[in-house]
Amino acid sequence: MDLLLASTPSPTPPPAGGFDLIGTILWPLKWLVEAVLVFWHWLFTTIGLPPADGITWVLAIVGLVIVVRSAMIPLFVRQIKSQRKMMEIAPELRKVQEKYRGKKDQLSREAMSRETMALYKKHGTTPVSSCLPLLVQMPVFFALFSVLNDVTRHAVAGIGGVGLLNAELTQEFYNAKLFGVASLHETLIQAFETSNTAAIVILLTLVVLMIASQFFTQLQIISKNLSPEAKTGQAYQMQKIMLYVLPFAFVFSGVFFPLGVVIYWFVSNLWTMGQQFLVIREMPTPGSDAAKAREERLARKGKAIDAQGKVVPMEKYQAEQQRLFEEAERARAASPKRQQPVGKQRAKKQAQKQAPKPGGQSSKDASPGSTGAPGSAS
Repeated sequence: MDLLLASTPSPTPPPAGGFDLIGTILWPLKWLVEAVLVFWHWLFTTIGLPPADGITWVLAIVGLVIVVRSAMIPLFVRQIKSQRKMMEIAPELRKVQEKYRGKKDQLSREAMSRETMALYKKHGTTPVSSCLPLLVQMPVFFALFSVLNDVTRHAVAGIGGVGLLNAELTQEFYNAKLFGVASLHETLIQAFETSNTAAIVILLTLVVLMIASQFFTQLQIISKNLSPEAKTGQAYQMQKIMLYVLPFAFVFSGVFFPLGVVIYWFVSNLWTMGQQFLVIREMPTPGSDAAKAREERLARKGKAIDAQGKVVPMEKYQAEQQRLFEEAERARAASPKRQQPVGKQRAKKQAQKQAPKPGGQSSKDASPGSTGAPGSAS
């Protein structure tokens, strides 16, 4: 821990343009990012890795991913549940939209908004809930981007960052190169400008892997973890569009990302992919292909999912199903019988048959072959 104790915060001079609003907002997050990076760097150097080697700092960035994503596991679970609920209520949302289709007046718009919000409240979800992990992670992402961008300026000036990344560590970070050829603060544009072929290959490969992992993670959700009803909703169509639109956004933004940021985003995508795989496998959306696959796996093991969503032995599940069936049969027997609706012509004929004839007989009683006495019921 000597390195951590010796790493004292170094003040960062404000930019020549005056007050740095973005830097001030990101300052606490930059301090935390530097603290995590320095801790992992100290840990890996303690076990024998070279302090100024690129792989040591790359592993420190991987450690940063582990810390950030572990802290966001509760948000991720909430996101999965929110996405599931949003897909499940899609048919109800569509009914509300159809109800007010073509109505442009203020009262109709307000009524539609109230009914939509009431539907969200009833099911305990909002569209924003499904974006929480991304919204929380983006400030950390920008803080890391800012830290890596500051490395060059701080190394040239001989100063440290805003926290534990002191001048000595900043210089090591600046000089560190992945595989000895690509600096962690280098972007794809800078690699092209310096004709650093090895860095270009590394950056292009990582950008492609970053985009592919993002695409596959989203594909996991819409191909396996949606019920047939959810696949008819507008939210599903939007997800399909975003599945192909987002990669293009990462193509252009990846050009400007430093190598360290690309590594962070790619490793974070791998984390998301694995996390998503476990959630879809163990907590799939009811009615989805993933849910059917899970039921088949459990059936092969002699287990099933009960009415409360718990995994129970097959015998207990069958007993529960038999009990539910008997309860449904009793409830149906106790419920009043519904009369079958009839048409006007048929009702008129039935009334004529039941109408009393002269002598107190109905038309049915007076039919040929009737042996009943006059006035008596058949």
